[in-house]
Amino acid sequence: MSKTLVAFFSASGTTKRIAEKLAVATGSDLYEIRPAVPYARGDLNWQNKHSRSSVEMNDPSSRPELADKDANIEVYDRIFLGFPIWWYTAPTIVRTFLESYDFSGKTIILFATSGGSGLGKTAKELASSCPRAKIVEGGLLNGNPSEAALKQWAESI
Repeated sequence: MSKTLVAFFSASGTTKRIAEKLAVATGSDLYEIRPAVPYARGDLNWQNKHSRSSVEMNDPSSRPELADKDANIEVYDRIFLGFPIWWYTAPTIVRTFLESYDFSGKTIILFATSGGSGLGKTAKELASSCPRAKIVEGGLLNGNPSEAALKQWAESI
């Protein structure tokens, strides 16, 4: 088994495509962070303050339930953690994931997809959810990068 994991949350498939290519490019295992209740299209409407994603992102204590807790984190040293940027940070389900496992001594490298904003203070904000891990801001991986480009990116971190 690989010592590196690519774990990701993807609501629309964009982050999933990048995560799958990154896992192949780095020879890593792949794990999808899935909500117990999948997000429907209307849940993702950021313009509707009553949509599920808006309600979750406006509640700092929100922790959407995970569909499973089968990530087997203990066998990995390094975890690439990917997600879409919602409201200038990681979706709250990413905190649920981080708080569901012991990341002591692990290196977590963040990557995100975004239609308009960067990672901002995401690394700092997520640190409290995995206090004994080292969080590294990897960066945005938008578009359709090649496996070679992703491998080069991963090796540069």
